[in-house]
Amino acid sequence: MALIAYDRTDASAFEATRHLRGDALSPWREAITRHLGPRPGMRVLDLGCGTATWTAAFRDWWPGIDVVAVEPSAAMRDRAVTGPVLPGDAASIPVADASVDAVWLSTVIHHVPDLPAAAREIRRVLAPGAPVLIRSAFPGRHDGLALCRFWPETITALEQHYPAVATIVDAFGGPGAVLEPVTQVSAPSLLDAATCLRREAHTLLQLISDEAYEAGLARLHEAARTATGPQLDTLDLLVLR
Repeated sequence: MALIAYDRTDASAFEATRHLRGDALSPWREAITRHLGPRPGMRVLDLGCGTATWTAAFRDWWPGIDVVAVEPSAAMRDRAVTGPVLPGDAASIPVADASVDAVWLSTVIHHVPDLPAAAREIRRVLAPGAPVLIRSAFPGRHDGLALCRFWPETITALEQHYPAVATIVDAFGGPGAVLEPVTQVSAPSLLDAATCLRREAHTLLQLISDEAYEAGLARLHEAARTATGPQLDTLDLLVLR
């Protein structure tokens, strides 16, 4: 079972607040392009695609690529910005053996309950030598996350509930792994981030106590009064071969 259910409330909050827009996607486009090597006719699986915003971005960036979107939550599928989105998850992917040229997982690896089983299933659908690209926060690599600055309790939640890079690499095996930090503009300002924040959209915020959440929210709003510039976050791109 995923760390959170992604029912209608969670899905609505995610849809409203977690989509990167415009130039905020540029650093990810550059990083993904380097490791993916997109070419016409390639087939990419967006696994745990949520509302399919990455599916839409990939189709926009690389029109010659076939993107297959798969998502377990019906509430998220109902809010997809593009389609079709197939029901399925990392333990049961509805595509044929060796039929995709890359698998993309964005902020979803912590929801996978059986990582070795998921690795076997992902390897089943991948063509030989094709990459797995995992966008995520990882234990021990929280310094660039705004949530962890204002809610230090999320650091413990990250350590306890999210898989470490070494754990993922061990589960997938393969000849090599690359870990690349990518800094994104998550909001045009800290004030905008504070105003639009919805707890249900963030797994880490749902894993801490109500008291800790309220204290961190107060710290965020206080900081937003005088902060200038955009809110930046650094996540990692883990690429496995």
